[in-house]
This record gives sequence, C-alpha cells and structure tokens, in this order.
Amino acid sequence: MHDIIVIGGGPAGASAAILAAKAGKKTIVLDNDKGVTKRAWFENFYGIEEIGGPDLIAIGKKQAEKFGAGFFNETVVRIESGDEGVTVITEDNQYTAKEVIIASGMLTAVADESGIQKKPGTEPRVKTIIDVDADGKTNLPHVWAAGTVAGESMHGIITAGHGAKVAINVISELNGERYVDHDLLKG
Repeated sequence: MHDIIVIGGGPAGASAAILAAKAGKKTIVLDNDKGVTKRAWFENFYGIEEIGGPDLIAIGKKQAEKFGAGFFNETVVRIESGDEGVTVITEDNQYTAKEVIIASGMLTAVADESGIQKKPGTEPRVKTIIDVDADGKTNLPHVWAAGTVAGESMHGIITAGHGAKVAINVISELNGERYVDHDLLKG
C-alpha cells in the first residue's frame, strides 16, 4: 500500500508529489497526459524567467522522482474510500493508498464516479470543481483535492502552491503532527 497517490502530474500534482516523496512517504502519481499545462507558456512563475509547459512538467516530474515518487500513465475512473484507506481504480489497474490527492486540473469526472461532492466553478471555462474544506479535504474520507479542481485559480504558480499546501496537510495528518520542510543552502 502506498502512503499517498496523487492523481494528476501538472503543477499542483507534481508539487504535492515532490513534498510527499521528500517527506519519505511512498508516493505515486497517476497522470493521463491530458492536462492543459503542456500547452502553456509561463513568464509569471516565481524564480523562472520563462518556460514552456512541457519543460515545467518535465522538471516537476524529475524533482519528484529524485525523492522517490513513481509516475504511471493511467486514466483514473473511480476512487473507493474505506476504513483501511483508498483504492484508486484506473482503466487497467488498481492502486491502494492511505491518502489520495486529486490534482486533475479542470477534469472532475472521477468525482462523479466516486461520490465526491462538487460545486460550480469560479474560474472562466471551469464549469465544476470539487468541494473541499480549507485544508483540501473532500467529503470522501482520505481523499483530498488540490489546484484548479479544488477551486484555485488556473495560474500555474497558484496551483503549484496549493498542491504543496494540501500535501503538507496530508503529510501532517499521516504523521500525527504538523510537518515542516525547510532546506538550507549547501556549503
């Protein structure tokens, strides 16, 4: 059983995976390569002068893999939550974890198939979002949502930050105490 499964490998999902894996959590990312980030151009991302979406996705994946996260090309069709954790069902496989973070951008079909509450979206072109509390929790136990699918602005830097925030909340819940991740300059 994995500690954390992240659904979606864009800025929110990759940020969540980086922090989860760096915290020592057994983490995988299920991504179907249908996100809008691969068509984006960024000149408003803190610390990066300019970058294309495909390069940003590749860097995020590389960072998460550096800490041990695994990436799988999968389309998630349903999530089932129980007392012992969560089962994520894809078109071809099943995965289990203690916690799941949905970071699927504008895509909410998995919520419909899983009994996860939704509400109207607030961003242009985002019709529905997953209903979450301030920490990112959904109505389904052990299932969280981050980024655009959770009602955050579609701007990549904002979804990346929200993915990180939700991951910190999930890690904290798994650890039973608030988790903090700070690095110091080397040398």
